[in-house]
Amino acid sequence: MFEDFELISSYSRKQAIEDGVLVDVTETAKEAGIKYPTAVTHAVFEQYLRVPPGVEGQDERGRGWDIIWMLKFAIARAPEGDFLIYTVFVRNDNTAPKPVKLKAICHPGDEGEPVITVLMPDED
Repeated sequence: MFEDFELISSYSRKQAIEDGVLVDVTETAKEAGIKYPTAVTHAVFEQYLRVPPGVEGQDERGRGWDIIWMLKFAIARAPEGDFLIYTVFVRNDNTAPKPVKLKAICHPGDEGEPVITVLMPDED
């Protein structure tokens, strides 16, 4: 059916990581026990992994670990399916951490292998 159509362009996950549209967090995911390659969107990275100026007692590694560790627990509790919404507490100022919702999707990667992408709830 689709063999009659010409592919105009495609954008691979690898290209998205190279371009900074996605940020690869696979090593942290492996440390947490997640076996699939994992990335976060640029928006998630900027809002919740990158430490805002002046915020004390935070670093990107720890913030990334929190996001991935909570993802691991959300996966364990989730019913079967390819996406979930989960909550992480993030401190973007010097007050108490606040809950934020993130969305995780398990989908085929560039070679059809399972991969995970963490997004803002309103991102596709």
